[in-house]
Amino acid sequence: MILFAICSIFPSLLVLAIGRKLPEPEVKIEVKHKPFMCYRKSKYGDMLLVHYEGFLESNGTMFHSSREHGDKNPVWFTLGIREVIKGWDKGLQNMCTGERRKLTVPASLAYGKEGKGKIPPSSTLVFDIELMEIRNGPRSHESFRNMDLNDDWKLSKQEVKEFLKKEFEKHGYSPNDTNHEVMVDDIFKNEDEDKDGFISVREFTYQHDEL
Repeated sequence: MILFAICSIFPSLLVLAIGRKLPEPEVKIEVKHKPFMCYRKSKYGDMLLVHYEGFLESNGTMFHSSREHGDKNPVWFTLGIREVIKGWDKGLQNMCTGERRKLTVPASLAYGKEGKGKIPPSSTLVFDIELMEIRNGPRSHESFRNMDLNDDWKLSKQEVKEFLKKEFEKHGYSPNDTNHEVMVDDIFKNEDEDKDGFISVREFTYQHDEL
């Protein structure tokens, strides 16, 4: 999956990548509560812990509540890799710990024409979501080795560019859809801590909250 392959490795990029695709229906976002202090905001690649309630917009019926159903625990997921519906991936970006949002998600960004379980086909859904915690998502040493084409234990801009090109082409995206040069520049701005023109295995593996 293209979102998993790229956002788990360079989570700061997926907004840029998706921004160059054809427009999708929008999620309506209403901030119901925002903490006075916000030390970190959610981004693609982050692991989020949330409590939520889901309703059918058509009649207000609740179809699930993490506080009332199942084990009554909040739910962990990784933002931006389609572990959840597209409406959540789009609507839970730039969110603070302790923030609550109401998302109104059109069917095309939820369960579509098929529906799922208690959710009828072509249903617009409404979610009340509270973000409990944000954690860094994983990066793998194996991913670094796959990108390190000359086995010198550091990534050049050309190696990163080749990786991005192959990933997008592998998953059916035209190479003209994304300006890879801009993406590579953004990666190195965030990842190349010592500004030597390369991303070392240490710089790649160990993430920082500000990335």
